[in-house]
Amino acid sequence: MRYQAEGEPFERALCHCELCRRTTGAPAVAWFTVRESGFRLTGEPVRYASSEHAERGFCGRCGTQITFRDAAYGDRIDITTASLDDPDAVPPAEQIWVRSRLGWMADAHALPDDLERRPTEV
Repeated sequence: MRYQAEGEPFERALCHCELCRRTTGAPAVAWFTVRESGFRLTGEPVRYASSEHAERGFCGRCGTQITFRDAAYGDRIDITTASLDDPDAVPPAEQIWVRSRLGWMADAHALPDDLERRPTEV
């Protein structure tokens, strides 16, 4: 699934909320926000109501979470930064829901880097 987002993102955040963690299986999720009216998908996403007022959109083929939309947002949609072809182009500018951050994430920057390690083949 491909998408196009017009206009400059007006929010770029690393989210630590429990809902984001549980729906992705990741310790945090990077998002950027654009006007929904300028956002287009090439296919129809699989939608999941993650709360009474919000839904998440996933690629039905690979399972990648692409969007988060809250009914209270109006003409806004959040897009997962890591789903971009170049995630470095839209780095987070802030962290949100930090009270929900996993304790070990606060020191993640201090973990040793192993640039040579590759995933083990199964």
